Amino acid sequence: MHIVVCMKQVPDSAQIRVHPVTNTIMRQGVPTISNPYDLFALEEAMRWRDRFGGEVTVLTMGPPMAEDSLRKALTFGADRAVLLTDRFFAGSDTLATSFALAGALAKIEQEFGKPLMIFTGKQTIDGDTAQVGPGIAKRLGLNQLTYVARIVDLAPEEGHITVERRAEGGVQVLSTRLPVLITMLEGVNEIRRGSLDDAFRAARAKIVTWNAADAGITDLTKCGLRGSPTIVKKVFAPPPRAEKAYQVATTDLSMEALAETVMDEIFKRQTSLEGDLMRFSAG
Repeated sequence: MHIVVCMKQVPDSAQIRVHPVTNTIMRQGVPTISNPYDLFALEEAMRWRDRFGGEVTVLTMGPPMAEDSLRKALTFGADRAVLLTDRFFAGSDTLATSFALAGALAKIEQEFGKPLMIFTGKQTIDGDTAQVGPGIAKRLGLNQLTYVARIVDLAPEEGHITVERRAEGGVQVLSTRLPVLITMLEGVNEIRRGSLDDAFRAARAKIVTWNAADAGITDLTKCGLRGSPTIVKKVFAPPPRAEKAYQVATTDLSMEALAETVMDEIFKRQTSLEGDLMRFSAG
């Protein structure tokens, strides 16, 4: 069973800077990390590989330094790493990124075999759009399962998968045919500690590196800034809240009295809340 995990090396969110003219993230001089959400996808992929056998290929698009994240994935236990890097990809929005990654995934199928599942994290911490995974699925004609909290059942030979998906107001249980693209939620597992053998293997491993031509991407008008219709009008930090927290004195108050005092203060500031609670409890 072949599984592909799409990962991204992202700027450390605590030190992100935005270009004042292009409104794109400035990556030069900013420490980078593996996108945290992608690590949940990687661990899930390796768990199912361990159960059924096969290989996990990790794919990322980015500058040459993105190789660091790929080697880290190899230390965790991934079998192969592919870096898609080319100056034509610089400044890609989600549309251009999904176009390039879809091309690389088609090349991976030719070189290493058709993937039964493609995993991504639910989103990246730099763009926060959650659009690239679904965009890849649309371009490749794959079924997609987004915001997956748990894979309930996987039957590779029968070509069937059942998952639990977090939805607004509850959990959905969905079944579909393979192959499929899955975006994993955070907190669904914990990335393993790589073995010493994996660490040595990662240090020696040859990262498969493709430019646009290597990946068979010929229409460069759909890559990078030229292929990115998204226009960022303005980027700004949210203003600090002027309202400060109200403090309730707890001296000589029992737990019951403190709770009553806190509720009274809440109802004073949220005048409709008490009535809403009464109607909810009556219904």
